[in-house]
Amino acid sequence: MQRVVLIDYGSGNLRSAQKALLRAAAQSGVDSEIVVSAQPAAIAAASRIVLPGVGAFGACMAGLAAIPQLLPALTHAVKTRQVPFLGICVGMQLLATSGHEFGAHPGLGWIGGKVERLSAPGLKIPHMGWNQLSFSAPHPLLAGIDEGADVYFVHSYVFNPDVQKDVLARTDYGGPLTAMVARDNIAGTQFHPEKSQSIGLRLLANFLSWQP
Repeated sequence: MQRVVLIDYGSGNLRSAQKALLRAAAQSGVDSEIVVSAQPAAIAAASRIVLPGVGAFGACMAGLAAIPQLLPALTHAVKTRQVPFLGICVGMQLLATSGHEFGAHPGLGWIGGKVERLSAPGLKIPHMGWNQLSFSAPHPLLAGIDEGADVYFVHSYVFNPDVQKDVLARTDYGGPLTAMVARDNIAGTQFHPEKSQSIGLRLLANFLSWQP
């Protein structure tokens, strides 16, 4: 049985994400234990890691940094042990070099780029509700998901990677914006898989069996 650690650092809808991961594991037949924890020992023993995030970039990054030894344990697991990693919403944005929400804040820097205010002239901010995915490249996380599939977004800031090949999927809201990123064993979704019904469950199931 693999151990999937959902990181609890005070930001994110952990209950919904945990329930969605459990359901995805059951539906796909992937034998997985879903653990909610912020303990470095749990992260060190993780087979896969999920980082949710709701709120402001700087506050989420500060929440990670406030837990003793969490960031070193997370970095070692993802960058050294190459554990498959999925960031959700602000959890994806934290992969960037920096976030520019209420000032400039350093991110994890695992995928170069900036998180900046969403520009969508004439449209409401935040971008909230269902929107379609447009794929930039094939990827195991997208297996069984059709081009144009609808997923659920809630965000006012957008991740703009430095290297366009790191963008796995886009959506359109006053122009194209990053919906998914991926590099090596690291991936992220701007949308919420746990709120995206069958499409979200399929993506989570794909993550549970992903072998980067």
